[in-house]
Amino acid sequence: MPINITMPALSPTMEEGNLSKWLVKEGDKVKSGDVIAEIETDKATMEVEAVDEGTVAKLVVAAGTEGVKVNALIAVLAADGEDVSAAASSAGSAAPASKADGAAAPKAEAAPAPAQSTPAAAPAAAAATASVSSDGSRTFSSPLARRLAKEAGIDLSAVAGSGPHGRVVKSDIEAAVAGGGAKAAAPAAAASAPQASAAPAAAAPKGASEEAVLKLFEPGSYELVPHDGMRKTIARRLVESKQTIPHFYVSVDCELDALLALRAQLNDAAPRKDNAPAYKLSVNDMVIKAMALSLRDVPDANVSWTDSNMVKHKHADVGVAVSIPGGLITPIIRKAEEKTLSTISNEMRDLGKRAKDRKLKPEEYQGGTSSVSNMGMMGVKNFAAVVNPPHATILAVGAGEQRVVVKKGEMTIATVMSVTLSTDHRCVDGALGAELLQAFKGYIENPMGMLV
Repeated sequence: MPINITMPALSPTMEEGNLSKWLVKEGDKVKSGDVIAEIETDKATMEVEAVDEGTVAKLVVAAGTEGVKVNALIAVLAADGEDVSAAASSAGSAAPASKADGAAAPKAEAAPAPAQSTPAAAPAAAAATASVSSDGSRTFSSPLARRLAKEAGIDLSAVAGSGPHGRVVKSDIEAAVAGGGAKAAAPAAAASAPQASAAPAAAAPKGASEEAVLKLFEPGSYELVPHDGMRKTIARRLVESKQTIPHFYVSVDCELDALLALRAQLNDAAPRKDNAPAYKLSVNDMVIKAMALSLRDVPDANVSWTDSNMVKHKHADVGVAVSIPGGLITPIIRKAEEKTLSTISNEMRDLGKRAKDRKLKPEEYQGGTSSVSNMGMMGVKNFAAVVNPPHATILAVGAGEQRVVVKKGEMTIATVMSVTLSTDHRCVDGALGAELLQAFKGYIENPMGMLV
């Protein structure tokens, strides 16, 4: 009996992913544990292992296909002793459309689909969407074809589809553009009130559509860059954070001279392994440790808000914002309050490298109880970060710089770092946030406390 391989859910919140690469080809034999493909989620590229043994009978979804729904059929294995061609023929055409429009069209396209599919519908049914023309007829097209038609102003209903079941695909749109194909009809509202469109808009309204935004710019003065999964996720979570979390901000200045001296002393004393130091502490490593200890000391701030309960965390799992191409990700140092500075440093170096390579596992960047965002190395003096739910706090760290400070009535020079704590005011109010920052300041200015 053929063995179906489906799109795995690589995290509890994953709904779809991109099948970036196949590491096997049809006819290859695989065994349990073999890496067969690479799946790209919004923030990481994960390897997919075969669960069963057999021969790859058919790769249903082509490499490079975007937006493959979880549990959608992506490949078929023929079990030992089974006819490979028979297993391949049983695969059907369940693959969603790819960028190249090379995947087979779903059979559901042969009949008109409802405007909204139910969650129980086959994942492949969403691969092609039907556009309804003014006369009520339906035109099926791939996502890429729809986007290209929209950018070129082509009326999809006027394009003859060459894909399976008459579906309009990329090559059809390109042919229509080359031949000066039918332009999309002007909206009826615009036709009935032409004088209203004559006045240019001063600015795009909040939540404006792409069409409304592009009207503000001269044609040819821009290019459209599609959002990738990471940017969409960041945008969604930032909107969620700002719309649901009442932010409150508390700032404090910390003197760094004692911390810098201790850091240098610890790095100089680092044992050597293979002619290299066993660790190299950064200021950020010590900031992570100080934040974790502060959350331990002020447990009422180490919380998450839910509508029913306050979630009080038993450990300080500190996420650290890492900038990567196209966005950022927050790998997490688990139980950071219990770890030594050298352990935190080495873990952070490993997590940071794999984050930039998009090789983190979901459990390495999901969850956490608080976050640290350090822009000091970029010369930023101070800033306020956005709380990353379900966290209730995030610490924004600025650059350490020499400033004139007054001590015992006399001016002196000290290295000072400004930090701003953003809190979810539903569970961490101003006084509690100030208490957490004072604990943090105490560890930064008396760093020996982090060693005992």
